[in-house]
Parts: sequence; C-alpha cells; structure tokens
Amino acid sequence: MLSLALRTLRTRWTAFTGSFVALALGVALLTVTGLVLASSLSSTPAVRPAARVVVTAHDTLRVPTPAGDRTARLAHPRAIPAATVAELRRLGPVTVDRSPAGVHRVGVDADPAAVREAVGRTAEVLTGDARRHADPGYARDREALTAMHALLGTAGGVTAFVSVFVVASAFAFAVERRRREFALLRTAGAGPGQIRRCVLAEALAVGVLASATGCVLGSYGAPLLARRMADEGLAPAWFVLGNATWPYHAAFWTGLSVALCGAAAASWRAGRTAPAEALREASADSGVLTPGRLLCGTALLLTAAVTLALSLTGDPGDLLHRKTYVSRPMLLITAAALLSPLVLRPLVRLLAPLPGVCSLLIRENTSAGVRRTAALAAPVLVTVALAGSLLGATATLNRAKAAEARDRTTAAFVVTPADGRGFDERTLRRLRAVPDTVVSPSSSTAVHVLEDGVALIRSEARAAAPGALAATSRLPLAAGRVSDLDDDSIIVNEEWQRHRVGDRVRVWLGDGTPRTLRIAAVMTTGTGGNGVHLTPRNAPGAAADRVDVALAAGADPRAVATALHRAAGHHRVLTREAWLRATHPETHRTTRLGLLLVLGIALLYTGISVANTTVMAASGRVRDLAALRLAGATRGQVLRLTGAEALTVVAAGALLGLLVTAVNLAGMWMALALLSVRPPLALPWQALGITVAACALLAVVSAVVPAALALRRRAVDPAGFRD
Repeated sequence: MLSLALRTLRTRWTAFTGSFVALALGVALLTVTGLVLASSLSSTPAVRPAARVVVTAHDTLRVPTPAGDRTARLAHPRAIPAATVAELRRLGPVTVDRSPAGVHRVGVDADPAAVREAVGRTAEVLTGDARRHADPGYARDREALTAMHALLGTAGGVTAFVSVFVVASAFAFAVERRRREFALLRTAGAGPGQIRRCVLAEALAVGVLASATGCVLGSYGAPLLARRMADEGLAPAWFVLGNATWPYHAAFWTGLSVALCGAAAASWRAGRTAPAEALREASADSGVLTPGRLLCGTALLLTAAVTLALSLTGDPGDLLHRKTYVSRPMLLITAAALLSPLVLRPLVRLLAPLPGVCSLLIRENTSAGVRRTAALAAPVLVTVALAGSLLGATATLNRAKAAEARDRTTAAFVVTPADGRGFDERTLRRLRAVPDTVVSPSSSTAVHVLEDGVALIRSEARAAAPGALAATSRLPLAAGRVSDLDDDSIIVNEEWQRHRVGDRVRVWLGDGTPRTLRIAAVMTTGTGGNGVHLTPRNAPGAAADRVDVALAAGADPRAVATALHRAAGHHRVLTREAWLRATHPETHRTTRLGLLLVLGIALLYTGISVANTTVMAASGRVRDLAALRLAGATRGQVLRLTGAEALTVVAAGALLGLLVTAVNLAGMWMALALLSVRPPLALPWQALGITVAACALLAVVSAVVPAALALRRRAVDPAGFRD
C-alpha cells in the first residue's frame, strides 16, 4: 500500500497540492508563532536603573489569606517620608525620579544594608535585578509581552482550526473524485482496510513533506516577525528571538497530526467504496451528508446552543471577553460547514431563480455536484463568518460602551486637563466660581476587595462629591440612590460578590488604606465600565482629572462656555457631544491587528481551498464542457457559465456566513441586554464586502482558468474523454 500511495502522489500530484500548501503554510505559521511566543515567555525586561540601590514607595498591597498572601499594585502609593529621604542623603547622593510617590536612586557607593536600615518599613529597597521594578518602562514591557501572548496564541489557534478544516475538506473531495479508482482496486481484490491504509499512507507522506517544509519556512519567518513586531510597537524595543527548539517539534507533529486526522474520515469513506462504483457513469452526488457528518454537525450545533444558554443564564459578561468572542464562533462555524449540504440545493435555487438556459444549468450543475458545491462554499462560509463575527463583536461592544457613556453623562460641558496630569486647586476654584453652573471635579482611583476569602479583586473607581455627581451624571442604578453616598459609603455594581444596599464591605483604597464602607447604591454591570464611586476623602493621593459642568435653570450656554474657557486657562473645555466624540471607544490597536491577522490567515486558506477544489474538479468536468460546446455553446458562453456557477456558490457560502454571523452577534446582544445595555448590532459591512469580493475573485479565477485550458482542446464526442 505504501508503494501504491507513493505512485498515486506522483501521478495525482495536483489533487494533493492544496493539502500540501495548506499544511506547509499552517506549520510555518505555527513555527513562527511558537518561536516568537517562546522568546516572549523567556524574555525579561532589562535592568535600566544605573544606581546600585533604588528606594521606592510601597506600591504593592499585600493581603493575608488562608491560601497565602494576595498582592496587587496600588493606584496611589504613599510618598516616601521626608525624614527617610533625609536619612538616605546622609548615606550618599540621592536622585529623585518621580513624585509624589517617588523613586529615589541612592549613589553606587551606598551600602545596601545601610540603606535598608535607614529606610526600615517606610519604603522598599531594590538591588540587583529587582531594580527593574522601579523603571516605568518595566510595566509597559510586561504589558506588551502579555499582549503578544494573546495575539500569537489566537493566531496559532485559528491557524490550527482552519488548516484542519481545509485539509479535511481537501482529502474528502479528493476521495470523492477517486471513487472509480478505489472501486477498481476493490474489484482487483483490495479490501476496505487496504484502501484506508492507502489513503492514510498518502496523508502520511504529504504530512511529513509539508511539515518539514513548513518548519524550514518558519525558521526564516520568525526573525522577520520579531523584528516587525518590535518596529510596530507590538513588542518591546529590546525584544529578540531566542534559541528555543520545542516550537519546531510542536509545529511538525501538529502538522502531521492534522494531515492524519484530516484524512481519517476520508479514508473510512474510501474503504466503504463498493466494487460496483467502477461501473458508474453519472457524476451526480448521492449520500453527500453522511451519518458521521450529520452526527458531528448536530453535536457541535447543540454544543454551541447549550454553552450559549449556560453563559446567558450564568455569566453573561463572559460573552464580552475577547477570548470568548474569538473562540466561541468556531463551534457554530464548524457546525454550519458540516451541515451546509442540507441547505445548499434550495439556497442555490433561490439564488438562480431566473428563467433561461444559463440559470437552469447553474441550478442543475450545482445540485448534481453538491459535494463540489459544499467544498467550494465551506471556506467562503468560514471566512465570511469569522470576519462578521469577530469584527462585528468588537464594533457592537464599542457601540455599547459609547451608549453607556452617553446615558451616564448629563453634563453640558466637560473640562479635561491639557497635560493629562490633573487640575491644580487654583484652577478648580476658578471653575467653581463660574456662575449658573454645578461643577463636579472627579478623579480616577481604584479599590480592592477580597472575595471568597482568597481572591483580591481590583475595581476601577471615580471619586466625586455626591451632590455634584448626581447633578452631572445619571448612574445606571439597580438599587439605592446617589444622594446616599457619603464618606462612610460606596457605590458598587452587580459584579461584586456583595452588592446589597446597606451591607458593609471591607475594601482597600488606592493607597492601601483598609476601610469598611456601607453600600449606598448598586449599579448594573453593563459592559464592565460601571466601576465604583467614592467620595474624594476615600481617594487619597488622586488628583482631579476631569470636571463635569451642568447648567443651572435658565443659564445661557454661550455665556457659561465663555466663562469656562476663561477660567480653565490652557485646559480644554468640550461640549458634551464633543467630549463623547473625543472619548468614543475604539478597538485597541493590538486587538485590531490580531483580528486582522486572524482574518488574513482565514482568507489565505480560503484561496488555497477554493483553488484546490476547482482544480481537482476541473478534470471531472471536461465532458460537461465538451457537451456544451457540441450543443452549440461558444467558448465565451461556457466560460461565463463557469464563472456564474462559481459566483453563485460564493454567494451561497456568503449568505450562510452572514447567517452564522447574525446568530453569533445575537448571542452577544442578548448578553448585553441581560447586562442592561441594548445597543444596535454592528455588522462590519465594508469588511464583509471586501471579504466576499476577494472570495468571489478567487473562485472565478480558479474556475475559469482551468475551464479555459480545457476548452483549448477540440470539441469532440464527450464519451471519448477520460478522467
């Protein structure tokens, strides 16, 4: 069987080209992402502080629990006491890097033990590699590395998913095109097991060659990707590729497993080929939707429905997380692709309803070759559904966040600091003095709460005076009143474990101060931006970074605007609408690039799959084309018919992809509705149009070019043609 498989590869190399390219590309991408990911996991930001000893304020909250200490970074660390700084100056020259919390670099000659003795418990002393924690770039580098992990992990997952899909489809279609060949082998005495082993041996040979090729390509691509990510700011500037070898092993064996798994179902179907198949003359498909395909598709469809229902009833907010709305659509997409033969015939008839020979031929050809139609429509479905689901999810979330901000903000004007550092007290006094206004300065801070006795949870918060807050905003309250907020209370949201009005919760403020506060009101969860509200007294160290201004009854907006500009000085005064436009939520750059990378991978695989399917189908359609020529059709008419068939199938796949997109986004919309947000669904029509146009172009070119080459032969009796 191995020698037969090798001979088959030599004589039918066009049938395996698509599988080889898809596998090689997939392994190359896995190798590239694996090498860069391994380097990012082992990389550590460099030590930048030049001083031998660095003294920092305590910026870490430590809370003891039965499971050990839980730590979190404080929003507003307390400044190093002046007395401590004076003691440090006695030991050597002291350089202050930041204030008010301060990072103090003590001279290279200072003894670390003496510095620790002078500091005591008032600050933290860093030496050696620990000094990197005092560098503001350290946190940025760590965030960049974390974003890289998410980006590369998503790209690798989608690559594996789509490559399995394409390879399995390619082998299934190749087996279908070789029914007579397998039937002849059965007639010659080959058993079902031998046929299956032959198909698996072919997959093994293709898998080994393609995986090895992919590893070689990946070794050249990884340094290019690492350099490009550093240049684009997606990785720290110092990031370089390491010497890890495990990504090569992981990519190679993954590729080989993909080839064997993709061919497993095809080999089973090939083994069931009866010897009587050798006598078949008609090319019409029968039994396209096999019991295994129906069972897998139904199981995936039910899984998608059940998991969606569980999320909606248990934790709707989980559907808004990036890793969820990137991975969850895969279930529904795969189910739709597996079950697509059920709806392709009626869908094609719906798309080609016009009377005439051309429409009739399109309907009958696509209906007779459902397996070919499904193999061509499936990658289009996957690409359109991925584009619509991923880009639509981010756009819908952005709309939801914008709607929340619009509903919460009732101020006529918003004043923002020009330098981003906050307002000084003199500016705030001038703003408060503007007549016919209610001025509400607020500051960003954070609080921590211990849930279940072991989980230290951070919540973003805003601090503002209760009366002014109620006049300039409309909080989405589920219970309680804003006016009940005072220095002994807090406004929380429904995500908190304890969120009943009147209950008391123990929290740690932005500077680490522990407080036990009464819950004055509870907000709905929303998209996750409904944090916590406190009074300024419970936000020590937080400077006012935003001033909302409401108009008194009968106030002249123009006069107030003029007075605000005069009082604000160089700071910016924006109307409510201008501020909402300036702060409209946008998809994070790393997330956007990650989604574009995912869609680029999907579109590339779509091209491979479409080209592979049409080229393999071309030899089986030579008789059909010859019959059309003998019936009087011109060469141009035959080519136009071929292109029209391809466009019809692409349209069918695109419609199925839009349906899957609508279902996926409907689940997100229901989650938002349960979280008290009801934005309109956002379909990325431009991206969908570009995706469908690209798929249509690929399909038409891949269909017309082989047909044109076949038509160069003289139109003779179609019975004389051989596959």
